[in-house]
Amino acid sequence: MIDLHYWPTPNGKKVTILLEECAMPYKLVPCNIGRGDQFTTDFLVMSPNNRMPALIDHAPADGGEPVSVFESGAMMMYIAEKAGQFYPEDVRGRYEVNQWLIWQMANQGPKTGECGHFRRLDESAGDQSYAIRRFTDEVNRLYGVLNNRLYDNAYIAGDHYTIADMICYPWTVNWEGQGQDINEFKYFKRWFEELSERPAVARGMAAGSDLAEDFSKLSAAEIERRKALLYNQRARPAP
Repeated sequence: MIDLHYWPTPNGKKVTILLEECAMPYKLVPCNIGRGDQFTTDFLVMSPNNRMPALIDHAPADGGEPVSVFESGAMMMYIAEKAGQFYPEDVRGRYEVNQWLIWQMANQGPKTGECGHFRRLDESAGDQSYAIRRFTDEVNRLYGVLNNRLYDNAYIAGDHYTIADMICYPWTVNWEGQGQDINEFKYFKRWFEELSERPAVARGMAAGSDLAEDFSKLSAAEIERRKALLYNQRARPAP
């Protein structure tokens, strides 16, 4: 059984999509990132970067002690290797997938996250027009990268559906909130609509949907506490 320390964000949903596609048993362990669960001592043992998700496999393939994995891209590789699915075994196919996994982790995820961050800020944060334009345009460029890739490829890593597709998909679902129009990217749109119709993708995207918080019920003091905890983080001192 795999324990997935999770909150329903794109980074978490990449992993639940793969688990659903592999029909691999797993248990969601809520990690409320708004409340700050990712900063607890127990969580930092699993994920030293204090970011969700984190994975504990209690039945690893080598039969030994539980395996702990942090960083969603590493989890995708771990699960796919264990399942023997969605991850080519030949060196050319595997590195076709690997480079797109790293592209997602280094480009699509961070830039789309920054785009969402600045577009959500209220007026009290001051003029954010440069940051909004900078990251909205960069996200547009990244949609173009996917669109060009999918012009003559059925899937991101070539002819077959792989973890490269699963890791990218959740970050594209909120394209409107990112200031994009997917009708500008017809090859991407074809891919997006195909993946959206996969039952396992739908189940993975719905995982933990009951965990969402009603922020209107939070006190002003709690909202300020969370802002202080989550924004402008600096280095944690060594023990």
